[in-house]
Amino acid sequence: MSGGGLLVAGTTSDAGKSVVTAGICRWLVRQGVKVAPFKAQNMSLNSFVTREGAEIGRAQAMQAQACRVEPTALMNPVLLKPGGEQSSQVVLLGKPVGELSARGYHGGRQQQLLGTVLDCLAELRGTYDAVICEGAGSPAEINLRRTDIVNMGIARNAGLPVLVVGDIDRGGVFASFFGTVALLSPEDQALVAGFLVNKFRGDVSLLEPGLDMLHGLTGRRTYGVLPFRHGLGIDEEDGLRVSLRGTVRESNTAPPVGQDVLRVAVCAVPLMSNFTDVDALAAEPGVVVRFVDRAEELADADLVVVPGTRGTVRALEWLRERGLADALVRRAAEQRPVLGICGGFQILGEHIEDEVESRQGHVEGLGVLPVRVRFAREKTLTRPVGEALGEHVEGYEIHHGVATIGGGEPFLDGVRVGQTWGTHWHGSLESDGFRRAFLREVAAAAGRRFVPAPDTSFAALREEQLDRLGDLIEQHADTDALWRLIESGAPQGLPFIPPGAPA
Repeated sequence: MSGGGLLVAGTTSDAGKSVVTAGICRWLVRQGVKVAPFKAQNMSLNSFVTREGAEIGRAQAMQAQACRVEPTALMNPVLLKPGGEQSSQVVLLGKPVGELSARGYHGGRQQQLLGTVLDCLAELRGTYDAVICEGAGSPAEINLRRTDIVNMGIARNAGLPVLVVGDIDRGGVFASFFGTVALLSPEDQALVAGFLVNKFRGDVSLLEPGLDMLHGLTGRRTYGVLPFRHGLGIDEEDGLRVSLRGTVRESNTAPPVGQDVLRVAVCAVPLMSNFTDVDALAAEPGVVVRFVDRAEELADADLVVVPGTRGTVRALEWLRERGLADALVRRAAEQRPVLGICGGFQILGEHIEDEVESRQGHVEGLGVLPVRVRFAREKTLTRPVGEALGEHVEGYEIHHGVATIGGGEPFLDGVRVGQTWGTHWHGSLESDGFRRAFLREVAAAAGRRFVPAPDTSFAALREEQLDRLGDLIEQHADTDALWRLIESGAPQGLPFIPPGAPA
């Protein structure tokens, strides 16, 4: 017998689908329910490597952690990694299968993947008591409905009830809820059970008349009103959609242990991937992490991070255009700390041979690390374990570039020269002992009286965050009604709201 299921859809991108899905998962697992997350198709440059060497979206890895299960490729069978405005790398069941334009993908390839997606969902539902699925964007994107495999396409084929999440902090949530339902076909509307309001500030009693009117207009109830809470976003999927200049990564509010704070500047390169690497730095009391795009913003930074990117050569050109490349070279010469991760590591090397990603052939790097990079068609997807600065380190690798190192000191399968460090390892800073040792080196080189907190556990902070999401659902949603949805499906006899989807 298949387990229960629910699709968490949203009125827009960034309505809170990922967070709500994780919260429902954590609430369920605390009730003793064996639960798994699922997202049929994900577009994200923030990805993760499972233990079997499959690449999936980081949000699904975090949702698996909320479920207290190991993430697998079944939980995110299709991952799209944008490589520009018009094309994406398609990752199927954890492995790259090629590049496609948006028109090529939506024009036929997407629909071909429906069978694979449904098979993965069926396998999860056969193994778990419940599978909480996350949609993408809005289910009312009528131009894409014919080939949809992630919203109503998967809901109708798998018979899933649908909960629509709306971000009230943006405004227009009642119109968004009503319009979402009214733009669906009668068959799709029959699966939309109701709504969940997210990010509400204020007195809920003032909202209730509107929810009553919405129920009268649509015949669908609201399953909860979640209050606005800072610091609850799990690993972003579509990148930061706002300008990154001056954006401060949410940080630990505790005061620094030492006398100084430590300032970290992250170069906001194009197609930035796995910028969640710096979350572990932001979790340290006294560490301030900012995204920057101007050379002058590096001047007062104690550490500059050049992060991963899906477009190494494009990012290198961007750094040069903005004067950031020259600033990085000067920093390295002055023995001021610089850390390059994955694509950032490749950029800091001597030269790049790329016939795969940019197809630009030979490109000169910044030349601050003795590294030569050749892009291979086969992608490296591993979960390495090692040691650095006398501490145990775990990470994960996702890259086409193969590095040949010609000197310097070994550092996490990469290299260190003076105070410039480079590695392909994502996630290394989540290893607490290593992060503290690294920050002590950075502080000493920067002349800062910064002392890492002795007891910061990044894993424990993640668990606390997931528990807070579970608390939101438990305290502010009608959990009995949610469980009935998961177990029994959408209520019968839900009314049709005209006009419905265009013919």
